[in-house]
Amino acid sequence: MRIVITEFMDPRAVAQLEARHEVLYAPDLVDNPAQLLTEARTADAIIVRNRTQVRGDLLDQLTQCRCVGRLGVGLDNIDVEGCVDRNISVFPATGANSLSVAEYVISAMMTLLRPVFSATTQMTQGKWPRAALSDGGEVGGKRFGVIGYGAIGQTSARLARGLGMTVIAFDAMLPPDAPIFARTGVQAADLDTLLKTADVITLHVPLVASTRGLIGADQLARMRRGALLINTSRGHIVDLTAVANALRSGHLGGAAIDVFDVEPLTETQALDDCPNLLLTPHVSGLTKESNERVSFMIADQVLAALAESL
Repeated sequence: MRIVITEFMDPRAVAQLEARHEVLYAPDLVDNPAQLLTEARTADAIIVRNRTQVRGDLLDQLTQCRCVGRLGVGLDNIDVEGCVDRNISVFPATGANSLSVAEYVISAMMTLLRPVFSATTQMTQGKWPRAALSDGGEVGGKRFGVIGYGAIGQTSARLARGLGMTVIAFDAMLPPDAPIFARTGVQAADLDTLLKTADVITLHVPLVASTRGLIGADQLARMRRGALLINTSRGHIVDLTAVANALRSGHLGGAAIDVFDVEPLTETQALDDCPNLLLTPHVSGLTKESNERVSFMIADQVLAALAESL
């Protein structure tokens, strides 16, 4: 059988697939739409990250495809219902990059609270910005609010609790008495309570109709003055213009944004001169270790699916 891989994957996982099947590993195929459509016609399985849009014309060309492997957890780039209608299984790498994202959240939070590591250039110029960098904050004792309490949200909560933080969480898909809250030592809260009481808010929800625009000007205004916002979930969930306004006004104490409405992020002045703003290019889930876990998880799932279809 033939497997088409359109974006980067751990070479050892690719080799595992090549030992069993014909494999086209072309990590830049996502940037060549015409060739992608051509290769899709003879694919028994296709493996993608978040940039390949498995919908529309591409989905129509997957006429002999049995499964889609997603090197990540978000499925907003895949027409899951369309795949189901065509008897194509979809496999996300659930849980494989949870630690990577959670560690990003914690490091971003600590950097925003205590931005002392920006002093290198000043130090090498002979400056001594000790006074300016002496009023940072500690994480211990603060309230950590998690919106979306799946695998990544739970891992982030575990790390935050380890730092001495109180953790509250909201998940629209879980009742307040869901056992997972008590089991992980986290207090369930409604969204409004979380917004009003958390010192740090981190988002871990999929992009669906109910989460699009979840955090806008009204929600930011309800947050505690000086609170931090971290978004590693998806663009369109947070209104970045509203975030910039809240940062400039001083109401929002800081923000770390790893995902954007359009990626790559185009040159923009809307986010210029925003105090305590960290922007990163959708890398929170990407580390050497997480890429290995994600790649081998998807390789195993695709191999199993193809074996069952023989």
